[in-house]
Amino acid sequence: MDRFDAMRLFIRVVERRSFTQAAHDIGLPRSTATQAIHQLERRLGVRLLQRTTRVVRPTLDGEAYYRRCLAILQDVDDAEGAFAGTKPKGTLRIEVQGTLARHFLMPNLPAFLEQYPDIEIVMSESDRWVDLVHEGVDCALRWGELADSGLVARRLTVLTRITCAAPTYLKRFGHPKSLQSLGVGHQIVGLRLLTSGDLEPLTFTVDGRIESMLLPAPFSATGPESYLLATRLGLGLAQMPHFHIAEDLKRGSLVAVLTDNPPPSAPVSLMYAQNRQLSPRVRAFSDWLAQQFRRSEA
Repeated sequence: MDRFDAMRLFIRVVERRSFTQAAHDIGLPRSTATQAIHQLERRLGVRLLQRTTRVVRPTLDGEAYYRRCLAILQDVDDAEGAFAGTKPKGTLRIEVQGTLARHFLMPNLPAFLEQYPDIEIVMSESDRWVDLVHEGVDCALRWGELADSGLVARRLTVLTRITCAAPTYLKRFGHPKSLQSLGVGHQIVGLRLLTSGDLEPLTFTVDGRIESMLLPAPFSATGPESYLLATRLGLGLAQMPHFHIAEDLKRGSLVAVLTDNPPPSAPVSLMYAQNRQLSPRVRAFSDWLAQQFRRSEA
């Protein structure tokens, strides 16, 4: 194993806090990865990692070497990528919310893989908060306002959101004519935050400001597909991105309500760690994804 490969392996071990997971990511037997790190420590004459039965952590020397390895490998990748005809290669691990994947990412993904045949994409779907570095994820596609996480976020687009209900709900509870009328007998399909389990309130734009309202929720869910299905079944009012319910609005299985006070729009962002922003794979994927959203807006 040459020095650059050993550096890449060491970075992965630090980020994954595990020899087994780092070896799996890179495609090496665990024994080979362990031996390579031992050889690296002998060559440098310092101990880089503290090993326990549960986790692997860098020593102070290991932290310093980790930062130097990141800088060196980024310079190498940047230098190689500067030559015409050189394309990114390797495994790109992405985390995507399922609805965004199906509507914006998957339809044109074959074109991306044809353009970058040496990139292998490993995609996982979830709505949970992901520790990108320690879970070995290169970038995550998320919609909604983002908490301050120390990650880099590239805003790709802003999604229009709509308050809606099924015809069966409106027949039973009536068509709300104003925000004030919501407090008289109306209910919502609850959407619960994965981090806290709290219900998300309905939000409305009123004269340039945002007002929130929490109504009774006989049913609640954490997943967007179940949230949508419950709304179609007439279990309550809901607020969703327009792209997610466009076909329902066309068919009449959902009806837009309170259109004079729409929910605030929600940004879509690609998130990645500071040390991933110069990765040729992440940069190529980010630029391509931004292009897909521009096309969808057009």
